[in-house]
Amino acid sequence: MSKIAFLFPGQGSQSVGMGKDLYDKYPEAKRLYDTADEIMGMKLSTLSFEGPADDLKQTNHTQPALFVHSFVLTSLIGDKIKADCTAGHSLGEYTANVYARSFSFETGLGLVKTRGSLMKRSGEIQKGTMAALIGLNEEQVKAICDSVSESGIAQPANFNCPGQIVISGDVDAIDKAVEVAKVEPYKCRMAKRLEVSGAFHSELMRTSDADLRKALEELEIQNPVISVYTNVDGLPKNDKEKIRECLSKQLVSPVRWETTIRNMIESGVTKFYEIGSGKVLTGLIKKIKADAETLNISTAEDLEKI
Repeated sequence: MSKIAFLFPGQGSQSVGMGKDLYDKYPEAKRLYDTADEIMGMKLSTLSFEGPADDLKQTNHTQPALFVHSFVLTSLIGDKIKADCTAGHSLGEYTANVYARSFSFETGLGLVKTRGSLMKRSGEIQKGTMAALIGLNEEQVKAICDSVSESGIAQPANFNCPGQIVISGDVDAIDKAVEVAKVEPYKCRMAKRLEVSGAFHSELMRTSDADLRKALEELEIQNPVISVYTNVDGLPKNDKEKIRECLSKQLVSPVRWETTIRNMIESGVTKFYEIGSGKVLTGLIKKIKADAETLNISTAEDLEKI
């Protein structure tokens, strides 16, 4: 039997204006955005709708803004489409867990607020960055990271799709890794620094690891009603303690996105819905399986078509 998967985006997918049409058209969207503003103690809605972009891209703002936008969309979709399983890229895993009812929207937003603030703090304590390497395999990327270890930490952070791996770590080490990747024997098709405020999914996030673990240990959590495929191993989880454990590990572990999508396909998923801003995940899926059926739901117009 064919299955449907809901996928939720992470940082980098945000755009100024996301959610404004939903807020204006649907009372439920307005209610959820108003609730989010109260929980955040700031006008997250205004920042999402009007920017400025430089403020929205700050990790402590980006994460809750994307989380709320995606959840509002799932709330408006309701029973029109029901997913058999779910996953999210980095931050998106929190949205996936709310969709799967592992915890409530309010609890999830509180967690995401904490996570965003902690990651911002880690980026300020120890300056780090990330870079995308295009056209290399996992073994080559690991070898490059090992070769620059004298300059600091450099490690794979996102295994996104065949030939697209993101590395994360100390600024000097990542800059050297980019230079190494460009020359023989690697001749990387593209290697470039990303515009991020920290070395996410690396050991440089360890300064926030204990605080996030504490927040997760105190979390009221239930077994998800559908399988949640987790970033740390790309495998489906149906047990609340496994969910808690994987979210705890996620901050300092690479995102196994390609593995996640391949395992979903293996389990019978034939249709992927990207729920939220942008089409980043759709692009990755097409590079994993060119003929995969995908659909983006991001706007009021998209909702009217389903």
